[in-house]
Amino acid sequence: MVIYFRVILISRDRKVENNMNSYKKDRVILHCDMNGFFASVELLDHPELRDKPMAVSGDPDSRHGIILAKNQIAKNYGVTTAETIWKAKQKCPDLVLVRPHMDKYKFYCSKINKIYQRFTDMVEPFSIDESWLDVTASRSLFGSGREIADTIRNTVRKELGMTLSAGVSFNKVLAKMGSEYKKPDATTVISRENFRELLWPLPAGELFGVGHATSDKLRSLGILTIGDIASADRKYLLNIFGKQGGIMWEYANGIDDSPVSLYSDREPVKSVGNGVTFRRDLVTGSDIATAVKALSDTVAGRLRKYGYKARGVKVDIKDTYFKVISRQKQLDNPSWLSEELAEASMEIINASWQKGAPIRMLTITGINLTDETDQEQLSFFGNDLKHREQTEKAEMTMDLIRKKYGTASIGFASVINNDLGITIKGDGDGPSGRRDD
Repeated sequence: MVIYFRVILISRDRKVENNMNSYKKDRVILHCDMNGFFASVELLDHPELRDKPMAVSGDPDSRHGIILAKNQIAKNYGVTTAETIWKAKQKCPDLVLVRPHMDKYKFYCSKINKIYQRFTDMVEPFSIDESWLDVTASRSLFGSGREIADTIRNTVRKELGMTLSAGVSFNKVLAKMGSEYKKPDATTVISRENFRELLWPLPAGELFGVGHATSDKLRSLGILTIGDIASADRKYLLNIFGKQGGIMWEYANGIDDSPVSLYSDREPVKSVGNGVTFRRDLVTGSDIATAVKALSDTVAGRLRKYGYKARGVKVDIKDTYFKVISRQKQLDNPSWLSEELAEASMEIINASWQKGAPIRMLTITGINLTDETDQEQLSFFGNDLKHREQTEKAEMTMDLIRKKYGTASIGFASVINNDLGITIKGDGDGPSGRRDD
């Protein structure tokens, strides 16, 4: 006779109890995260730098540029991602800086995911350098979750000359946190038996999905650790943080049943857009420029995240009578830069909207997408090409800062403290607005 013991956490929500009942149905999920990916790729072309402190930076010629990635030697000096070159050089005067090359990073991203697919067809990329793998059905061929993770790490090191850290767990969230737990080149198993011991003592900001702004707010409420989140009243968190509060509570308690997608089932992104209904109508050119800047910034960031460029821009404009017009134009070159999307959007608005006519809602969308990021026509010359490269590096740096510190950590000065109701959510994916009338 087999006796099953059910463990019930002290909580006001029975969801934890139900979660424990699924113990025998657990999946085996890996999260594989490349170590210093940009820097690792650059070292393949610059093997002479392997024994030197080295970093990839947004603008190596500027002391105010930002560190995008660093090798382990630079990390040992205390160099951190998203700090200024000036500060990094103070820590490590001999730091060698290399410019970023997105085309190379995408190429190796594809090669890495092909290695993952040797072990399972359930591979879901999360960003350019990390993916989830569901290896539940692969264990009969390749061994336990830990064994599969170790085999993948060894394969990537042998074939590509790069390292990764892997988390192994029963859901995606804890697997992701496992890959962060120990670096570089390590495997961490987070199980139902040990996740409280490993994760609950960590700062609240270490929980997956908790950004800088939310972490600060939690701290002000006396919620300092992941364990504090887990033991908090779920309804209290919902009241304070809305839906995000409930999600935080679930993640802290090890609850996540989201599936890992099949690699072949990834639907190609057809368009990327963002729209806002404003607190008051846009009337002046300054109002419109501010709104366009904020929306274009979000759309461009999402395009870069998904690895696409837009061949065209579509603008939807709603007036105070709720009438909507849609206009679009093709770009001279595919773009994922907010500056170029904003310029095209303003051209559309100026050509199709009566000056001074109020705008209630505005949506900007990148259309006709391409994942061939090196397909630009040879129409850039001299200063134009240099300016575009500088803009791309600056916006990539903003992506990195937002990923590390939250969406609200950096933005354009013209958008900050506007009275249009455009707010950048601390841990969200872009601007939002609200109108009560």
